[in-house]
Amino acid sequence: MDNFIFGIRPLLESLDSGQKPEKVLIQQGLTGDTFQQLFAKIRALKVPFQHVPSARLNKITNKNHQGVIAIMPVIEYHSLETLLPDIFESGETPLLVLLDGVTDVRNMGAIARTAECAGVHAMVLPEKGGAPVNADAVKASAGALSRIPVCKEENLLHAIAFLKECGIRLLALDDRGKTSLYDEDLTGPLAVIMGAEDKGVSAAVRKLSDTCVSIPMKGYIASLNVSVATGIVVFETQRQRTHQ
Repeated sequence: MDNFIFGIRPLLESLDSGQKPEKVLIQQGLTGDTFQQLFAKIRALKVPFQHVPSARLNKITNKNHQGVIAIMPVIEYHSLETLLPDIFESGETPLLVLLDGVTDVRNMGAIARTAECAGVHAMVLPEKGGAPVNADAVKASAGALSRIPVCKEENLLHAIAFLKECGIRLLALDDRGKTSLYDEDLTGPLAVIMGAEDKGVSAAVRKLSDTCVSIPMKGYIASLNVSVATGIVVFETQRQRTHQ
């Protein structure tokens, strides 16, 4: 229960202190001046919220939740705009992993574990449309989500545009890519984009990418789990960088 805040005033105080919930559950039909103050702040800060029946809130806790339960982050998020200059200033060549629509918590956790092992500098996640970073994700990552910097971006397309402005090459991994991963030079500043388990990288993100590559395969199934595919890309990147 450490990542929940119950009640209107406790959540108001949390928001005033600069904490931002992952999501706020609000009891249907809730009214009152203090709640309206809270709701205005939630909307102003663009905090995701959902109106739910009181029974759902009661399933989460038997405490006096006053019709409001906030789900708080289980990790500390980083600012991409602050983190990227720090990577450059450290003298290292940036390597980031962006997740575009990966919705399975275990896949996301496994990707974080692989990324941390491969020395990836940060993971970039969308605020909406992706797997939640919750206790199950942290467990699936073997704790890597608490070690690797994670940036949660309200608009992934804007984040990609920012990375390009900073000299980061955007490489989308997708089975529709005509170029083999192994024919690409991965030694420069790079952000690897991994797409949804079922649809791959979205059309809008592919359009903004500098290149789209695929992993050559000989088997009948001809598809890989997204976490396995991520491992192939990031370790191929580190192999190239080690031998350049």
